[in-house]
Amino acid sequence: MTDSDERLTDHPHVSFDAPAVLPKWASLDNHRRASATGPYLLVEGALDECIRAFMAKPAHQRHLYEIHSEPQAPLIADVLSGQIVAELARLRDFL
Repeated sequence: MTDSDERLTDHPHVSFDAPAVLPKWASLDNHRRASATGPYLLVEGALDECIRAFMAKPAHQRHLYEIHSEPQAPLIADVLSGQIVAELARLRDFL
């Protein structure tokens, strides 16, 4: 095992191929609508695809979106939003 192999196994692994969905909450004037029944589906695919779609949204509107995926401890919860998705995008681009 090389030093680089050891470094990779020391860090948590994220499966960007894991199934995920990207819903958007109904909004009015860039605020979630309290009267809405829930979010509606925009993307259904791999976690990577959902991260790319999320990051393509304007930063000031990202609070209206979240990614739902199977938990991958310790980094991935079942619902991801905002800063966590941005960090995963940086991690994905680094790998």
